[in-house]
Amino acid sequence: MPEHGYARATCRKAVYVVATEKRMKLVTPKRLILAALTVMVVALVGSSLLGSLEKPQITNRLELYQTNLILSATGMSDAAPETEVQAQLREAVLGKEPLKTAQEDYQEVRESVQTELNGLQTRLKENPASEVTTEGAPTSEILTLVDQQRRLLAQLDLQIGLLQAEQGEVNAAQQTWEALSDRLRSPRTERDAAIARTTKTVQGLWNQPPNIEEDASSQIETTLEGWFRAVSLERLYEVQQNSAALTALEGEQEAIAQQTLLKLAVIGVLPGIAAVTGIGLFIFLVIQRITRGKEAILSFQATPWETPWTWETVWQVLIVGFFFMGQIVVPLLLSLLHLTFTGVGSSRVRAVYTLVYYLTMASSALLVLFFSIRSHRPLPDAWFRYRFQSNWPLWGVGGYLVALPLMLGVSLVNQQFWQGQGGSNPLLQIVLEENDPLALGLFLFTAAIAAPIFEETLFRGFLLPSLTRYLPASGAIALSSLIFAIAHLSLSEVLPLTALGAILGFVYVRSRNLLAPILLHCLWNSITMIGLFILGSGTASN
Repeated sequence: MPEHGYARATCRKAVYVVATEKRMKLVTPKRLILAALTVMVVALVGSSLLGSLEKPQITNRLELYQTNLILSATGMSDAAPETEVQAQLREAVLGKEPLKTAQEDYQEVRESVQTELNGLQTRLKENPASEVTTEGAPTSEILTLVDQQRRLLAQLDLQIGLLQAEQGEVNAAQQTWEALSDRLRSPRTERDAAIARTTKTVQGLWNQPPNIEEDASSQIETTLEGWFRAVSLERLYEVQQNSAALTALEGEQEAIAQQTLLKLAVIGVLPGIAAVTGIGLFIFLVIQRITRGKEAILSFQATPWETPWTWETVWQVLIVGFFFMGQIVVPLLLSLLHLTFTGVGSSRVRAVYTLVYYLTMASSALLVLFFSIRSHRPLPDAWFRYRFQSNWPLWGVGGYLVALPLMLGVSLVNQQFWQGQGGSNPLLQIVLEENDPLALGLFLFTAAIAAPIFEETLFRGFLLPSLTRYLPASGAIALSSLIFAIAHLSLSEVLPLTALGAILGFVYVRSRNLLAPILLHCLWNSITMIGLFILGSGTASN
């Protein structure tokens, strides 16, 4: 072989050996395990996200709870003395035609529920004999959702009829109740039977002449709540000519209305003021960005973190620490101890379970984080900073004020896209319906203290800075925010949580202090939870 040919062959062999060695280094046992866990996690997360498509959002329930509060506030006597300021406040909170607006709200929710019910029934017809649908949801779960939506639809029709009757549309109300009675001729559950009996009772009360069913008062008290219960009892006492009971009911409703006005002011007026303040602050920041350029607060000019580890460490912490441990191992261990969120009984036990689960999940993820980066200790400056002597409260509170109007806009767009579907955090519904102060305190601690500390440490303290090794600050904020949103496993929450994560990430990049996004996150979760509690307690107390 010529000398130059031999040399060329030798070089090719050397290049092949080097390339083979590089490939072997890339395919290590650790990476193979990580790849296998990643496939498992992706399947689980994908299944959870697709499963959330079958579940309604909490948005409709929130709207109805607030509508019910407004209805309760209409119980104030017209004869009660009222100053001009009080009258203006009442109109601002309740609107000019609260009953008409309430009926429109209920009709809108009813249409949404009917659409969802039709979709579920169609899917059942397409998969009548299979245990699992094409989307992966168990048929038994769909049957449960169908029953829930049917009951909700019946309750809505009963209430819509009362709204129509109270506005003088008695014929329309009777038609609504008659159609409901036809659907409930063969009730499936005791709850359906109770709604059917109450429907017959209210039909009789608004008949001409009225017809009082036996045990009418008990039926109304059992099936109806809040304003709907009060309106039905008022009609019953008027028909019975029971002036003593009617006077007592009016006094009770007067007191409830005054309390409800205050609650509506807290959940409506105060956040409105905060949102207006946030809009003003955001406009100021935009103007400052235009006039001061890179020196402005909104500038993305930020020095990347000095990151001593590679993408493999980030991969390991996310897949093993957060998703595998938090979504697979910890729930499995708790289920082996016969502890499940849906299987536990009282609200206090569920609250304790939620706190134990979250603390266990957070601790396991942080342990994986610690062991993944301990070989790089001492860490470079600016990592995991908790500096109390700085301006972090201004960043936290200012970030919250700016987030309010931005998140409101994102939520409106999101609602139009998902049309009430896509699931929600199950904790929100529980808090909405919870009345136990101790359980609420535990839920609040979990959401407003434990969650912000853990999630900000992981997603902002570790993930975001790690990504600046490969991406600019804006790209690191965007990607970490998307992962943060996906981690909550509800499709309808991906867009708003990505937006919230971006605000949290921006606050951290600019403040370089984890206390700032922790405070913002704490304010967001705690004020949301308190608002839900006020909404729920307002309805429950009526």
